[in-house]
Amino acid sequence: MKSMIKKVSNLLLLSFLGIFLFCSIASAHVTVTPDESTTGAWETYTMKVPVEKDVATTKVTLKVPEGLEVKSYQPVPGWNFTSEKDANGKLATITYETTGEGILPGQFQQFTFVAKNSDTATKAVWDAFQYYKDGTVVEWTGDEGSEKPHAITNIVAGAAEGNNHDADSAKEETKNDKSNDTQSNGQSNSLPLILSSLAAILSLAAFVLAVRKK
Repeated sequence: MKSMIKKVSNLLLLSFLGIFLFCSIASAHVTVTPDESTTGAWETYTMKVPVEKDVATTKVTLKVPEGLEVKSYQPVPGWNFTSEKDANGKLATITYETTGEGILPGQFQQFTFVAKNSDTATKAVWDAFQYYKDGTVVEWTGDEGSEKPHAITNIVAGAAEGNNHDADSAKEETKNDKSNDTQSNGQSNSLPLILSSLAAILSLAAFVLAVRKK
């Protein structure tokens, strides 16, 4: 019985360690979010770079998916931003390289940039190259389910003019609010006059009753 309990305990321990190791490896991937956006939209993307080795990451290069245009980036203290353009003058790759220690083991760093999505629905594939201080390079360029997969953003059909619609809605709400405020102010301004008139009527009624009693 004790032997059986020991075997079961060892099996559960191995299973737990396996799940933990799998989750640790999965979470160590370079990712780009969001994983879904709409056609023609100006999207804010974030590349998350964790460290899976015992040495620091000192540089990361990201290939810009075909059809997307990187417009701007958010500066990150301790990192320089560079880019390369294609034959059409659009950014083909963006690179962040450290001026300090880099991303240390057990840490991660996020890099944020804005890109304009393609006007047609597609799968935007983000190939990333992670450079370590020891000279090794991890290529996150594999298909989904592979050991080193690239990140993918599904660009789905949607109204890019949604932002304009939101702006128009906001203007309409502001207009309605002002209209409501005007009505409320009108009601508030007329309230003292109504109360004064009511008080005068009550005073007159009281005077008439007093005269009749006499």
